[in-house]
Amino acid sequence: MWRVLLAALIFAGSTVQAGGSSPRDARFSLMDIDRVWSGHSVRFALAVSRESIYVAYYDANRQMTLASRPRNADTWTRVALESTTGWDSHNYLALALDTDGRIHLIGNMHNVPLIYFRSALPGDVRSMERVPVMVDAQVEQRMTYPVFIRDRDGRLIFKYRDGGSGNGNEIYNVYESATRRWSHLLATPLADGENQRNAYFVGPTLGPDGIFHLAWVWRETPNAETNHDLSYARSRDLVHWEKSDGTPLKLPITLGSCEIVDPVPVEAGMINNNTVVGFDNAGRTLITFHKFDSRGNTQIFVARRDASRWTIAQISDWSGFRWDFRGGGSLESRLFVNGAEPAGKDRIRVAVIRDGKPIDLVLDERTLARIAESAGHTLADRLRAQIAVPEGMQLNTVEDAGKSGIAIAWPTRPPNRDMPTADIAASTMLRLVMPQ
Repeated sequence: MWRVLLAALIFAGSTVQAGGSSPRDARFSLMDIDRVWSGHSVRFALAVSRESIYVAYYDANRQMTLASRPRNADTWTRVALESTTGWDSHNYLALALDTDGRIHLIGNMHNVPLIYFRSALPGDVRSMERVPVMVDAQVEQRMTYPVFIRDRDGRLIFKYRDGGSGNGNEIYNVYESATRRWSHLLATPLADGENQRNAYFVGPTLGPDGIFHLAWVWRETPNAETNHDLSYARSRDLVHWEKSDGTPLKLPITLGSCEIVDPVPVEAGMINNNTVVGFDNAGRTLITFHKFDSRGNTQIFVARRDASRWTIAQISDWSGFRWDFRGGGSLESRLFVNGAEPAGKDRIRVAVIRDGKPIDLVLDERTLARIAESAGHTLADRLRAQIAVPEGMQLNTVEDAGKSGIAIAWPTRPPNRDMPTADIAASTMLRLVMPQ
């Protein structure tokens, strides 16, 4: 299951402006990119360089497609690639540029062999070529959750799960632009489920302390309710890992050797991909997650690493809200969490989305007590006046990780447990969202 950020579809050429000066009042211009598959949600990808914009998506015929345009021009160049997606919301796309500007696109993978394309020429989508093997074909047969990140030296890192839900390992590879070759970053998997479980990671996230922070849960079977044990590790180089007190961790990390932040049992309301690292004004690490409270309601919690221990605080107090997820496949998620962030002197904000509605939880930084709960805002809210979304569909966005303000937006039906629906939804328009 992938973390959805709700967003908006706006008619091409229109702009929206509201009064005031807060981030939610920004102006946007919109441009059509292409008509796309909308039968179920599956995350598209966006990469932005100093000169160009690159978008990877599934077109109206479910064909993996890569489009590019200069940042100062309106004309798109599109290339259809030899991969077609089915009904699986796990089949999201991952897109990155290496230090030479070559394009890397991986996706449409849920426990299947590698599907990887790379441009022969820097920045040229027309030169995309299929790469059959990244490092080792033997461990590239059951790949899921492709993610590109960069280490502190700017090198391109690729990570993925080898194996299935409830029985998989986390693999890290590193790319050398000089040789155009990948190799294993780690001599072993980062984590090993010991043929009994697998770890579901969010991150690693580079903190203000210059350290990569990683939070995860363990899952026993393909059933979502078998997630358990919120866990943590950190690293300065993505190679050598340690616990929060500096104790080295021998790789691969296992359930028995890891640092458990909160020993949440199975069927206790904690789900994978919703354990997100953030930081307070002092740079201390916090993990946002959810689980059931003593009354059986689903609540938001944060865990902060203080001087000698983890402090865990419940920061929501909702009555009558219980997300009792069960079974396998991509769920239509009711709750998404973000990492904590500074919100002024002695204040922390945790943004969540509950049943499609954004909520900001503001905390006292010293005590982690909730000070306020108020309506939050997303890109969708900032564009709400002009949204046109077919009934039964949701709004999806991907925003540029480089903080340029550039994004893409498109509507789809929600996940359907990775199963086909009785009918085929009409295609929708994928649009580029640009700040003004």
